[in-house]
Amino acid sequence: MDSDSFEAFLDRLCNTLTKEAQQARFKSSSEFENRVRELSDSLLKNHGVEVDFNPHPQAFPDVALGIYGIEVKFTNSDTWRSVANSVLETNRIEAVTEVYIVFGKMGGSPEARWGRYEESVMHVRTSHVPRFEVEIGASESLFSLMSVAYDDFRALPMHEKMKHIRQYARERLRPGERLWWLGDAEDDEGHTLPAQARLYTKLPQDEKLRLRAEAVLLCPQIVNSGRSRDKYDDVVLYLMTYHGVVCHQARDLFSAGSVANPKNDNAGGIYIERALKLIEPNILEAAASMDDSLFEEYWGERVGKEKRIAEWLKRADSFAKDWKPSESLFLTNNSDDSST
Repeated sequence: MDSDSFEAFLDRLCNTLTKEAQQARFKSSSEFENRVRELSDSLLKNHGVEVDFNPHPQAFPDVALGIYGIEVKFTNSDTWRSVANSVLETNRIEAVTEVYIVFGKMGGSPEARWGRYEESVMHVRTSHVPRFEVEIGASESLFSLMSVAYDDFRALPMHEKMKHIRQYARERLRPGERLWWLGDAEDDEGHTLPAQARLYTKLPQDEKLRLRAEAVLLCPQIVNSGRSRDKYDDVVLYLMTYHGVVCHQARDLFSAGSVANPKNDNAGGIYIERALKLIEPNILEAAASMDDSLFEEYWGERVGKEKRIAEWLKRADSFAKDWKPSESLFLTNNSDDSST
């Protein structure tokens, strides 16, 4: 059976499903999926195609019909859009080379439609496990937006898929938004956040220092005037999206007496300056160990490890109002950088 014949079968399948749904709406996705199998078995009985009525529960696509496959989507809402499978496609049925979607929409006027899978994938949710989103009749496919064919994309190792997805997601960020972590290291299938969100105030002291140093490095705008309302926004987003850490008062990480003046010596000075001086070794360690992709995301460019402190000072100088970080912080390190 060629693709034209298979698509003619899909027309008949969806026409029948639509008529049945208009007589009595399907009540659940499992009921709809089972009916897709039953009708496929009936309509293809003269084509020598066998339908598996007991597939692996996580198999992709849901219904394998020789080299063709049907991924079944169902909604009680009046929409043709739905979350689909993981970009990993771990349980892909390899015999299937052409995948279609059969979508049952029970909201509004009940109807069933079909579409080619690669043309219907129109977005990817970049949360804990990246998942495709599909829409019947999508104006432009995700793979077109990423400039890669679906069959080429699905054959890539995960770290290569992540490069495409990160670039796609980064280009669509709005002001104040940050990416959830999507790693691109060769042994990385995506950064794993803790199973439960954690409060910054409950973390061990060494972890507090490490996270504070990382946030300082990525977000030099924290040295801005205390009247700047949004200077800690990126700090909060970084701790949450990359570490699963909730920080109620980001200001206290840098300007509270407990971090800027732990000895309570009444020596005065600018608290943010004193706080950063105390964690200089931690910031240096962060500069030497953090991923290049983080600086590309937060600074807009990749900066070599040996240049990160000098670049941070330059950026911090542009934000600070009442003091100049390059004249106070990392004096030895800054001098070394400027001489190279």
